[in-house]
Amino acid sequence: MERKVGTVSRGIRCPIIREGDNLAKIVADSVIEAAQSEGFSLRDRDVVSVTESIVARAQGNYVSVDAIAADVRAKLGGETIGVIFPILSRNRFAICLRGIAMGAKKVVLMLSYPSDEVGNHLISIDQVDEAGINPYSDVLTLADYRRHFGENVHEFTGVDYVAYYENLIREAGAEVEIIFANQAKTILNYTKNVLTCDIHTRARTKRILRAAGAEKVCGLDDIMTSSVNGSGYNEKFGLLGSNKSTEDSVKLFPRDCQPFVLETQRLLMEATGKHIEVMVYGDGAFKDPQGKIWELADPCVSPAYTDGLVGTPNELKLKYLADNDFKELSGEALRDAISQRIREKNESLVGNMASQGTTPRQLTDLIGSLCDLTSGSGDKGTPVVLVQGYFDNYTE
Repeated sequence: MERKVGTVSRGIRCPIIREGDNLAKIVADSVIEAAQSEGFSLRDRDVVSVTESIVARAQGNYVSVDAIAADVRAKLGGETIGVIFPILSRNRFAICLRGIAMGAKKVVLMLSYPSDEVGNHLISIDQVDEAGINPYSDVLTLADYRRHFGENVHEFTGVDYVAYYENLIREAGAEVEIIFANQAKTILNYTKNVLTCDIHTRARTKRILRAAGAEKVCGLDDIMTSSVNGSGYNEKFGLLGSNKSTEDSVKLFPRDCQPFVLETQRLLMEATGKHIEVMVYGDGAFKDPQGKIWELADPCVSPAYTDGLVGTPNELKLKYLADNDFKELSGEALRDAISQRIREKNESLVGNMASQGTTPRQLTDLIGSLCDLTSGSGDKGTPVVLVQGYFDNYTE
């Protein structure tokens, strides 16, 4: 009898992870125990995905606001610094901002508008239009912003991020000035020392600032790239991808994850005889149509994965074949014709009309997004996700 189920995504419950735990063994054991308790079998090319959070927890990869302040002071001089293009997030940025402000005498905070990089809105684009403001060129002071738009709270969090960030900087002991602009070089009218906090556009922003005469330029990926007084660090991403741990510390994006995914794969092969792919995943890469938030606040979806997850899907569009190449067929004849075409497909379908409409994204971005939606970010208790059948097609 042919198999009637395609891709299946299962959240796998694990113990609460602490620093120093043997995470590879815990993950492998948890997946195997789940298969035994639920009565399913593990197969070659299954994918075990592990959230970045528990990898960083096992590594003990945390930094305090004091460590952040020391690094910011050392790299940007400790006087007036421009902090530009941060995202609007209590979890992702607020504690980092406390540390940044502690490392400066004055912070000129430059917020993009109407929204941040990942789609959190200060105001709506309709409000901008109604005010007659050009967001591509107009620079607003805090007084301008309040005069045009008043107080605005975030749709989901209920927070006025402008007031929240202003108070946070002041409470950290720094003077604060807030402006609203979308051109990076605007900040150089206020200070030549800049910390750019954008995520996916950071390389371009740094280039623009340096070309425009900035003296010191850092991104969040340049802060906490090495240990400060015994703290955690991430040599590649710095503070990017960090999350609030306590009111005085953040958990960094995990570092050096490749040995972990390879060891987990080895343990699963040893225990099951199956070649199972393993990856670490953070935020998925998708956009919420209601809140307009693009989920990806991490620097990448997956910082580490085994070799079988390299590349992009190579798939034919079944409905294209059914509506075009085999439009005269139906029933078994249609199924057999489509199955034969799939078996005969080339290793690369780039430019082939029969692949149009398939998702041209990296496998790790697609699978990581699926896993992020499966595990959630709350109290499900499933920081590991098992994906089965992802690499199947209609013929299998």
